Amino acid sequence: MKLSNKFTLIRVLFAPIFFLLYFIPIWTGKFAAISLIIAIPLLAFAEFTDYLDGHYARKHNEVSDFGKMFDPFADVILHLTSFICFVKSYNPELSYMPLAVLMLIFIREFSQNFLRMVSAKKGVAIAARKGGKFKTVMYVVAEFYAVFLELLVRTGNTPDFFGGLKTASLVLFIICVICSYASFIDYLVHFGKILKE
Repeated sequence: MKLSNKFTLIRVLFAPIFFLLYFIPIWTGKFAAISLIIAIPLLAFAEFTDYLDGHYARKHNEVSDFGKMFDPFADVILHLTSFICFVKSYNPELSYMPLAVLMLIFIREFSQNFLRMVSAKKGVAIAARKGGKFKTVMYVVAEFYAVFLELLVRTGNTPDFFGGLKTASLVLFIICVICSYASFIDYLVHFGKILKE
């Protein structure tokens, strides 16, 4: 396997690890803080591999149609997994991401995946466009903001204005939805003719 694809694979493999680290304390009532203290730097590295795979693909001339599809696939696996986590909190009264928002993002990502599959069958590999990259940046920002809030909850350091911080999290996720659909429309404009054919 090419080095660039190995970095991409890290994101796929880390997704279930993050899921377990996030939920084990919710299921067991133990390891509340330490689980996220371990998960956050691992999540940061997993997200950093999104830069590393592109860097080494260009540096070693490893850019391929497979890589163009594997990279966004890994992004989706990692981000949807983390978003599922943020529907729940160690505090059963809290949630950072409403199910309706999560569902809208799921629909967008699977629709995008369908477009990629149809395009691949036609011999066209859809690489990430600027709108898609900006959407990914917003996903990462919202992701780390939510996990930071959850860390505050699990360490018992929630400030008096935590409600405002939680509202900001909701705003970030709504921005994610807007960016995701804006970028999807952009993909449809540029590659929709493949669907028509």
